[in-house]
Amino acid sequence: MLQLLWESRIQAVAVLLFAVGFTTLLLHRNLIKKVIGLNIMDTAAYLFLTSIGYIPGRLSPIVADGVTDMEAYVNPLPAGLVLTGIVVSVSVTAVMLSLTLRLYRRYHTLNLDEIYRLVYAEQEDV
Repeated sequence: MLQLLWESRIQAVAVLLFAVGFTTLLLHRNLIKKVIGLNIMDTAAYLFLTSIGYIPGRLSPIVADGVTDMEAYVNPLPAGLVLTGIVVSVSVTAVMLSLTLRLYRRYHTLNLDEIYRLVYAEQEDV
């Protein structure tokens, strides 16, 4: 069991990071902390994909020196998925932070409980 865990230690760290990000996302009421938790989860997914795609002793998938054997190179698909995920993650983070800024300007707090209370109070006034 320990040997298997040691061989897949990077995947274990990725799962642990994902758990930390998920608990941060669920347990904290501050919106900035929720954004950070989601970013930690994204990073864990990228680490997991990268560790799955890496094969020791193989080269990056750039044909050089006339070597065209597929067994000499790693699979480029996980790297492409990670790069695409990073672009999407940066975009989603920017949108989440801009919405958080709008909420802060309107309600002067980042605590979700306070925002819910203020929204409910606004609806009661109408």
